Amino acid sequence: MADKIVTGIDVGTFQVKVVITSCPKKDASRTLPQIIGTGFAESRGLRNGYIINESDVVRSVRNAVAQAEKAAGVSVKHAYISMGGIGLDEIRSRGEVITSRADSEITQTDLDKAMQDSEERIIDQIPNRRILHAIPLSYVVDGDPVFGRPHGLKGTKLEVETLFITAFEQHLSDLVGAIEGIGIAVDDVMASPVAGSLVMLTKAQKRAGCVLANIGAETVSIVVFENSTPVSLKVFPIGSSDITNDIALGLKIPLEEAEKVKRGGMTSAAISKRKLDEIVAARLTDIFELIDSHLKKIKRDGLLPAGIIITGGGSGIATIQDLAKASLRLPSKIATLDPAQNGKVKDASWAVAYGLCIWGSSSAEEDTGIITAKKAGGTLLNWLKQFLP
Repeated sequence: MADKIVTGIDVGTFQVKVVITSCPKKDASRTLPQIIGTGFAESRGLRNGYIINESDVVRSVRNAVAQAEKAAGVSVKHAYISMGGIGLDEIRSRGEVITSRADSEITQTDLDKAMQDSEERIIDQIPNRRILHAIPLSYVVDGDPVFGRPHGLKGTKLEVETLFITAFEQHLSDLVGAIEGIGIAVDDVMASPVAGSLVMLTKAQKRAGCVLANIGAETVSIVVFENSTPVSLKVFPIGSSDITNDIALGLKIPLEEAEKVKRGGMTSAAISKRKLDEIVAARLTDIFELIDSHLKKIKRDGLLPAGIIITGGGSGIATIQDLAKASLRLPSKIATLDPAQNGKVKDASWAVAYGLCIWGSSSAEEDTGIITAKKAGGTLLNWLKQFLP
């Protein structure tokens, strides 16, 4: 039996990352996909995660895919892609349904109908947006909260609270169009923070409760987990490039030198370390205050035992771990990868692309509760079909 080939394409603001994996078709959900080819190219034509020049993006994706194809010795005809940037957002909704069976036993059909009802209640509140993920957060049966899935329980009325992760329809359309433009069919779309969490977080961290913060150049994205389920996602329009700009202005040095200084390369004896630390700390404090404010909004501030796990280009700043701990009143650590446990991923910057491969090669919904268009056969999947040749 031939192995299953799955490709993940992560179109970031600064780089396009492509990972091609191989996984046995038998028991694929129990085996981590093995990387057989990777490719990357400098991103052009994007800003804050959305496309401003499609032809430039197409060229970047084509170059990255060609590298990965050459390394893997296969041709990419379809792929899973990530959606990131400030266009991502979340909305919660409650749905309910009267159970369908005469004996009142709750079935999968009842669960699906309750989820559908929760979607119908918010669809008019999100014009110009598409739902990427529908995540059931909690269930109530006849007024009593249920721990876990209520499938098989008995009751007359089933209620569900659902987290919907959405993206701007135009941003999504542009991205899918760019991928389809080079002859690659899009199998499914996943929010970048969620895809990255499949690689960067352990089951223990997600079960206990944690926040994964990706500090990129132009944005900071967070995804909050509790009881192994994503309970919130947010993207802030601030990033490590803002720290670089602050250093350049504060120390009156060129941007190129400011970037080196930010990463610990003191290029001049005239630069005051104390002043540098103050500049960096001020901007990082701004970032962590935004995160803390969001955690307060969802009533999780100071209540995530596994703390904050920091990844992204900004995670290399020397003082970031201590500042996060002090600002958020949470345990703090820099994300690390165990190659033996993560399919030999090169580094954290490849986490999203590889996470897409994990999703595509397994029944990850069983572990995460995350439902995408592919899993649900929902409206996004039908919408994607318009791009097929």
